[in-house]
Amino acid sequence: MRTGDVAYMDDDGFVFIVDRIKDMLLCGGFNVYPRNIEEAIYTHPSVAEVSVIGIPDEYRGQSPKAFIALKRGAEPFHIDELKVFLKDKLGKHEDGLATSSSARRCRRRPSGRSSRPRCTRKEAQRRAAATAEV
Repeated sequence: MRTGDVAYMDDDGFVFIVDRIKDMLLCGGFNVYPRNIEEAIYTHPSVAEVSVIGIPDEYRGQSPKAFIALKRGAEPFHIDELKVFLKDKLGKHEDGLATSSSARRCRRRPSGRSSRPRCTRKEAQRRAAATAEV
């Protein structure tokens, strides 16, 4: 049966859902799952919400971009600080976080989950507008 989910089964026969196939990023020939990056970013004490999408990257093909909403009263942090925080939480193929935005966040679906297609569409529009200005 095909469901569109990426999953694995452990030695005890338990099945774990990793992410959706259509959300998977191909970064430098490696499969990168946005959910893994989101879960790692959620461990940061200042993060309230996060959504990760793939953006075009000339060298790697795609790079992950995180849209982060901070907790109320939390101090903003720089992308370099986040990369240091995530260093031991992500594999080398996942650590190429291109950029982070604490000002914008993706709209939510009625279920409460972020809408990656909307984020991807908005980011593509933003990049097209930035290219048109140049």
